[in-house]
Formats: sequence, structure tokens, C-alpha cells
Amino acid sequence: MDSAMPDASPSGSPVAKKLKLASAPTIEAPAVGPTTTTVAVPNASSGIRTGEKAQYREARKGKAELPKKKYYRQRAHANPFSDHNLDYPVHPEAQDWSVHYPAYFPAAEGSTQAKVEVADIGCGFGGLLVALAPKLPNTLMLGLEIRTQVTEYVSERISALRLQATEQKEGEEKMHHYNNISVLRANAMKFAPNLFERGQLSKMFLCFPDPHFKARKHKARIVSPGLCAEYAYILRPGGIAYTITDVEDLHNWMTHHFSEHPLFERLTEEELEGDVGVETMLDETEEGKKVTRNKGSKWISCFRRKEDPEW
Repeated sequence: MDSAMPDASPSGSPVAKKLKLASAPTIEAPAVGPTTTTVAVPNASSGIRTGEKAQYREARKGKAELPKKKYYRQRAHANPFSDHNLDYPVHPEAQDWSVHYPAYFPAAEGSTQAKVEVADIGCGFGGLLVALAPKLPNTLMLGLEIRTQVTEYVSERISALRLQATEQKEGEEKMHHYNNISVLRANAMKFAPNLFERGQLSKMFLCFPDPHFKARKHKARIVSPGLCAEYAYILRPGGIAYTITDVEDLHNWMTHHFSEHPLFERLTEEELEGDVGVETMLDETEEGKKVTRNKGSKWISCFRRKEDPEW
């Protein structure tokens, strides 16, 4: 960390919780039974479906039962500079959002077409999206995730929740429809401006991103001067960039770079009180729940997109 970098945890980094860290529990992979058919692949971590996992995924498609996370696990780290063979639009207008939000596309006659307003960059297993969906029921939200299997899990999870909502019986407490959330396999570090128009987003979340501890890996962090400029482009004036991590060094890094950018200003603890985004990302994401179980620290800093300067 640059010694000239200011302390990013002033009298109380907002909502910072300092507790003792415990080691994360070990999760064992499911055992492969004697009748399981396995497929030989060059690299088992490449995202290609194999054996029991492939059978499970294929068998549960179209069912209202929530998918089991253990069949979609993938290594936690992905190189954002690698060629991941991603499909992306040449400009935002070329993206077909109707496959993601069929209930909202096309817009009803005489109505304005809804657009994605909230992005969860590196959404993981979709905990934030699912938790925010009923809290912002009329807002379209999109999770961006680079890992193939994790993206598939979130997609299946959303499909199952939508199906559960349509199969509710009379007299049951009405559940949210979840038509306002979706997920897309994408590399936001490269292609965010291909997906979102200038000033399109009102909220953007960076929840527990990869800390890339080694100095030579810092260039792969999700926050940098160049990326802050892109975030300022896709966020509308008044929009908020939310960051949360359990690594204090990364918290200081993200806070420093957002604070140094001329189009962002840090929100105070008083301004964040009661904010639905802060409350949700603290306790509803899978990583956030794990940190809570392990009695770890959560470091938060949020930034408002300033108005464009008068040239």
C-alpha cells in the first residue's frame, strides 16, 4: 500500500465491524457414485460440465426446486485479463434484454421502456440480487459474473424462484415474482460500457471482490483510476457506488481510488443510515453471511456520483 495513501477508515469507517476472524469451514465435493458416468476433460476447472454435476443440472432444469450450490462450485478466482470467449454487444442498444426480463419487454403501449438500473458486479451466487428484488420491486437489476458455473447457478436460481411465484396456491402469502432480476456472464472490467449507457445506473455494487493480495496482482483489482472513470460513465449523477469487503487493505485501496476521482464523493455514516443497499449487502450476500459466521470484519464505503461539471 502506498504510504501516501490517506487512512480510509476515519473515525469510523461507516458500518465497520471489527471482530476476530476465524477460518472458513471446509466444504467437501459430492462423492461420485459407482454408476456415475464421468467425462474426461483437459481441465476440470474450465467450467465444462462433467459426471454427476452435469446429470444433476440437466435433471433439474425447469423445476421449481432451488438448485443446490454444491453442483455449481468453481474456483473462486478468475483472471479478468484472460480471453473468456464472452459474447457482448457492440453497444448497449444491441443487447437483447427481453430474454432476461420477459415481463418488462416490450413495454406496454404508451409506457416508457424499463432499463437496468442496478448492477451487482461480481454477483457470485446471487444473494444480493435475490434479497434486493422484493425491496426494489419495480427496478430492473442485473448481476454480472465471469465464472460459467456460478452464472448458471444464479440463472437457475432465478428461474426456480419465478416458477415458485407462479405456482403459489390460493391462501398462501404472496411471494415476489423475481421478474426484475437477471444474471449475465460478463467481464465488467472490460465490457461495462458495452452493456450500459451513459448515466444508466442508479446503484452499482462491488461486494467482497477478489483482494488480489500480491502487489503484482493489484492491477487486476476491480477498482482502479481507469475503472473509476468507467463507473462514473455508467452511473447517473446522484447514483451510488457501494463497496464492501472483509479485507481492510482492499477497503483502503477502493476508498482511496474512489475518493481521488473528481466525479465521486464519499457518503457519510449519517447519509448511509437506513440505506437499503447498505443494509442488504451487509447481511444478505453469501460472502457477508460467511464473514458474520466467522466473526470477521466488514468494511464499507459508498460514493455518490457528482453532477457533471459545467465546461
